[in-house]
Amino acid sequence: MKISRIAQVGAVAAVAALALAGCAANETPAGGSTGDAPVSDLAGELAGGGASSQEVAVQAWTAGFQTANPDVTITYDPAGSGAGRESFQAGAFPFAGSDRAFKIEEIEAGPFDGCVEGTDILELPTYISPIAVIFNIEGVDELNLDAATIAGLFSGEIANWNDAAIAELNPDATLPDLAVTPVHRADDSGTTENFTDYLFQAAPDAWTAEPDGVWPLTTGEAAQGTSGVVSAVAGGDGTVGYADASRAAEEGLSTAAIKVGDEFVTYSPEAAAAIVDASPLEEGRAPTDLAIELDRTSAEAGVYPIVLVSYMIACQEYVDTASAALVKGFLQYVASPEGQEEAAAVAGNAPISESLAAQINTAIDTIVTE
Repeated sequence: MKISRIAQVGAVAAVAALALAGCAANETPAGGSTGDAPVSDLAGELAGGGASSQEVAVQAWTAGFQTANPDVTITYDPAGSGAGRESFQAGAFPFAGSDRAFKIEEIEAGPFDGCVEGTDILELPTYISPIAVIFNIEGVDELNLDAATIAGLFSGEIANWNDAAIAELNPDATLPDLAVTPVHRADDSGTTENFTDYLFQAAPDAWTAEPDGVWPLTTGEAAQGTSGVVSAVAGGDGTVGYADASRAAEEGLSTAAIKVGDEFVTYSPEAAAAIVDASPLEEGRAPTDLAIELDRTSAEAGVYPIVLVSYMIACQEYVDTASAALVKGFLQYVASPEGQEEAAAVAGNAPISESLAAQINTAIDTIVTE
């Protein structure tokens, strides 16, 4: 079906305390409290899946929401962004996580079997995280890299770690005579699409392949999911890959500082949030579709350009009305200050800004629950 344009419109113990603030479904708190005990009228099972990048954050959101709503069970399959979008479009999941929004032509082509025909979908940028360029080189803990050099490493144009292009950026490093082994995602991945979008925008002369969730080259080693890339890089010597920064930090992997303007910027949640807030929403979408058009070429001080914006995707109106209240309540918790802070504490992502949260909650309010 063609989606129409309508009028404008936790994983840790601390989650239990945060979740008492609850989130609303049907205009009232889904997890209010009486005395010390959370109270909720929501019940049922809710299954979703998709982006592996936000798996840890989803675990935190699930724990917090289920604490406030003890009769609700939420499961999430981190099978990858492509799998999540496909399952959502087929009506197998009432919500999905994806490291990219649906393209406008995909929405227009449809169908979205779980959504009532003629209503819009929601695409909510609730998870913002830097993508780290990770590497494992014995004796080298720090590297400065620019976009063209990163493109050369992943395209195979730069085949050895003592290459002159790397040495010029790292005059104080002792670079070994060691082959470069680039590692990329084997699955259709929003992380890959964000990473290749950065290379395409920031190094157009060195990287000519258009952004895609499927790795566009035959070079390098393929690994399944974020965890697969992290494991492959950690288990090798001379390996380089890309992964959600929170997962890189978990494994203690070395990460590169990225050249922005005349400076080299180390990833941080704050630097990732800065480039998102400086970027506009994509034009030509429904008011509930908050896809962000990232500017990867910004030279503004303190921004980190290799950033991942992961979306929660849902229907504005569901064929299966039983799912609607559960999805609405869960997404309200995800977008709440409590939910964002709890995810940031365990996943290291950047909490969304107040202005973006207001737009997201306006979209969530349009979900029909009756």
